[in-house]
Amino acid sequence: MRRILLAALLPLAAWAADAAPAPTPYPLTTCVVSGEALGGMGAPVVAVRQGRELKFCCKGCIKDFDKDPAKYLKALDATAAKPAAKPAAQPAAK
Repeated sequence: MRRILLAALLPLAAWAADAAPAPTPYPLTTCVVSGEALGGMGAPVVAVRQGRELKFCCKGCIKDFDKDPAKYLKALDATAAKPAAKPAAQPAAK
């Protein structure tokens, strides 16, 4: 009986996974925890938390993030909301 129930629920679980919305993409080129450039320590570590894709420089930063996610999400939102820095004006050619 248990196997029959499991077999009946398995397609529903697959459907639910397909129906879940895609996580919000990560907007920065740096680790939200350490501030290090992504890719500087190897491939970034990707995790999804609270429906958002997050990229970290290493697995240790995931542990730090999980201790206080609100702190890091607030910092992430503040950093992502800042306009991109404008390049410095070039001196006029003579």
